[in-house]
Amino acid sequence: MSLAVGDPAPPFSAPTADGRVLSLDDFRGRRLILYFYPMDDTPGCTAQACSLRDGLTRLQQAGYAVVGVSAQDAASHRRFADKHGLNFPLLVDRDRRIAQAYGALGRGPLAWLRSRLGFYRRITFVIDEAGRIADIIERPDTRRHADQVLRRKPAS
Repeated sequence: MSLAVGDPAPPFSAPTADGRVLSLDDFRGRRLILYFYPMDDTPGCTAQACSLRDGLTRLQQAGYAVVGVSAQDAASHRRFADKHGLNFPLLVDRDRRIAQAYGALGRGPLAWLRSRLGFYRRITFVIDEAGRIADIIERPDTRRHADQVLRRKPAS
């Protein structure tokens, strides 16, 4: 099953790098940028995270919260966040449940391989205040992702 604009966002609950537990319900009433990325501290993932870090004030002014998700453990997420001064939470999805619910492992043989290796495909979901998928960015621009989100007009 793949998600489409207008679908309810699959619920999630997972620890962050600092040990807090976040769930979709924590963002009710706010817009959420839930982005999946392959791996901490790789060139594309670093560029994407830094774009969101640098654009966070503008994103927040537009009503967005930002959360990143990948399969690495909390220690890896903490190193990545500390090294690059990330100012938003990274969820630990070691069991890949969130990635599976959102289709971030992809389909077909690559999904099996991605799941086995713990590499997610790069995809972003914009979730509206009511918990519905407002936009799906299938090919995020890693260097200008914050601008990309702000330029798009999500469904209401």
